[in-house]
Amino acid sequence: MKSKHQKSWSFIIFLTVLFMAVVVLFPYFEQALWGFSGKSALISRATLWELTVQHLVLVMLSGTLSLLAAFLLGIFAITPAGREFRDLLLELATIGETFPSVAIIALAVPALGYGMLPTLVALFIYGILPILRNIIVGIENIPAGIVDTAYGTGMTRWQVLAKIEIPLALPVIVAGIRTSVIINISAATIGATVGAGGLGVPIISGIRTYSPLLIIKGSVPVALLAILADNLLGKAEEMLSAWSQGA
Repeated sequence: MKSKHQKSWSFIIFLTVLFMAVVVLFPYFEQALWGFSGKSALISRATLWELTVQHLVLVMLSGTLSLLAAFLLGIFAITPAGREFRDLLLELATIGETFPSVAIIALAVPALGYGMLPTLVALFIYGILPILRNIIVGIENIPAGIVDTAYGTGMTRWQVLAKIEIPLALPVIVAGIRTSVIINISAATIGATVGAGGLGVPIISGIRTYSPLLIIKGSVPVALLAILADNLLGKAEEMLSAWSQGA
């Protein structure tokens, strides 16, 4: 019998193959499905593969920026100088998270124009809170005895942060990244309304033309991508948890 570890990797491989199959093979079935439904196919300026790449670029770029910003703010919030700003930073991040992504994009368009930038701004703001919160919570919840022992060996504050606190908090931090990425995979579909591309293009087109096939064309890859990212980052979180417990 396969172990739980083997089964989880098997499921991730299955999801990866299924996702790639949908992206690559769906266009070959699309014409037949249009014929079966009695409707004429809409001409797309981009293939499903190109839309998928655009979607991944949006999520990865915004996610990287969110991670960098959240990391810097989180480290600042746990320092003696920044501790008084801790609650304020979390409140501001919470406001950004609760503000509708459509509204953020709409407000950004007049300043940044149509295209990828307004969507990146919205996803960047959306992605900060889960990571920032988990960085602060993960580091603050490390047992005081471990930190005191590190100081007792002669380590400086930054050495303790880099060699003890951040490594031990990694499972919690990855959990925040996991939440952030999954939120942004879904939210990135809204970017199609301002010309950012991505898998939201067929979804928006399908809604406008009352076409279930176009909605399926965009929503199925988005759903599979979110499930795949959740499982991959969940596996990373699990491995880091086992490592930190052993350490």
